[in-house]
Amino acid sequence: MLAGCALLHRTPAPPAIPPFVEATFAKKPFATYTIPTPAPGALPTESVIGTVGTYRVRQGDTFMDVARYFDLGFNEIVDANPGIDPWIPPVGTALVLPTAWVLPCCTYEGIVLNIPEMRLYYYRRGPNGTTTVVTHPVGLGRDDRRTPRGPFTVRGKTVNPTWIIPPSIQREHMKERGDARTSIKGGAEDNPLGKYRLELSIAPYSIHGTDIPWGIGMLVSHGCARLYPEDIARLFPLVPVGTPGQFVYQPVKIGVRGGASWLEADQDIYKYRPPLAPRALATLRKLGMRADGPQLRAAIGTSHGVPIKLSPG
Repeated sequence: MLAGCALLHRTPAPPAIPPFVEATFAKKPFATYTIPTPAPGALPTESVIGTVGTYRVRQGDTFMDVARYFDLGFNEIVDANPGIDPWIPPVGTALVLPTAWVLPCCTYEGIVLNIPEMRLYYYRRGPNGTTTVVTHPVGLGRDDRRTPRGPFTVRGKTVNPTWIIPPSIQREHMKERGDARTSIKGGAEDNPLGKYRLELSIAPYSIHGTDIPWGIGMLVSHGCARLYPEDIARLFPLVPVGTPGQFVYQPVKIGVRGGASWLEADQDIYKYRPPLAPRALATLRKLGMRADGPQLRAAIGTSHGVPIKLSPG
């Protein structure tokens, strides 16, 4: 049977964080995680990364500032802190920083972007049977222009890409603000592609930067994945042309850390309504762990994007 649910261990936020301005975000800390490389066709023996943290609100802070500094999407910090005003959080409030994640199943090579949590994972083989993991939040397609599901490869990379505006978006821009441009030059301040773009085999979709950093963790694009400017600057040189990838849709993820099973549940943002509990139960059984359906469903309802422990190690 499943043990009582417990949050992943929380650690305090680093002290003496500078005021939240662009220069601060450009120098924010990044983490790289390491897991044992899974055997072909097998689930990893360790598939939970990071630790949950806390941050005490200062005068003038907003959820957007805090999220960006700790490399979270707006959706992640809002879900982890229900009932707190994201625009004027009370000074002194201890916010939960959901900086721990269960890895999506079941590909651990190249780029994996899990649409419901609006988060990208990049896997590279490391030394001595290890795999390194880099992860960043993303902004995705609006409900009427959904980010697709399925495999892709990185077919090209561009610095300061020019945006050739598709006819359908041209018509939208004309209707909304009378903007008749058919392209926006690379490097322009209002170029929505930002400074770096990874072109994908499933054109016209790509993974790129943004001219509006506050849209990360929101459904704001025409289907592409947007990253914070400092995040795409970090990811861009790491990813070679030909890298495989997948857009997956997993609102509920099951993972292992220290021999114990963990669950993370995120919002079904496109309302596909996949069967959440049955899939989680099936994954637990693959891991050789027993599961209780009602308790599992309760855990799904209380996760709020934060990994919670289901079974003892």
